[in-house]
Amino acid sequence: MLLQLVNQDFGYDRGLVLRDISISIHAGDRIALVGESGAGKSTLLTAIQARLLEQAALVPQNPGLVGTLSVFHNIYMGRLNRHSTWYNLLNLAWPQRREIDAIRPLVERIGLGEKLFERAGELSGGQQQRVGVCRAIHQGGDLVLGDEPVSAVDSHQARTVLDVLHEHFETVVLAMHDVDLALSYATRIVGLQNGGIALDSPSAGLTAADLDFLYKRGDEDHR
Repeated sequence: MLLQLVNQDFGYDRGLVLRDISISIHAGDRIALVGESGAGKSTLLTAIQARLLEQAALVPQNPGLVGTLSVFHNIYMGRLNRHSTWYNLLNLAWPQRREIDAIRPLVERIGLGEKLFERAGELSGGQQQRVGVCRAIHQGGDLVLGDEPVSAVDSHQARTVLDVLHEHFETVVLAMHDVDLALSYATRIVGLQNGGIALDSPSAGLTAADLDFLYKRGDEDHR
């Protein structure tokens, strides 16, 4: 078991967002967090990340790229802590062949091979999101957490990105807005509604219609 939460509450200064949350994550889980906008998916991901900080690669909703640096450099940042300061500075000024060779296949796999040395700030939102995915993959590890990692790309690109994430990580926990994609890629669906977990079930046998109830807004809005 990687993580177990039992009867936990989560929120921000303005109040609780999730109440009485109990969830376990095991190695090999492929989990999709689903629910309407504001149901608490990002809040739950943040709570999971806080407890698995050094074990998890993260694909945040806002990739947080350095716009003045190239795609290569933004992806390379995923492994800054693996190298000495002098080596990182060397790659900032003069990217080393072995680092380029490690990163190029990732960007080619998600259709950005020709953008490797373009400034990240010149890319579209969907392209920037894919760079953020590559950075998480380059960071490595067995677990990835993603907050709507395909929200800014089209359906074909979304499937490519999800394929790549599932190829590189043993354990995957993603907040997703597309129910059909969630059912296609996850082996377990966790549905959030009204500040709590309303469903935690294997995806096998579930249909999109089975999840419709999660999108009937409750009396309160939740972040």
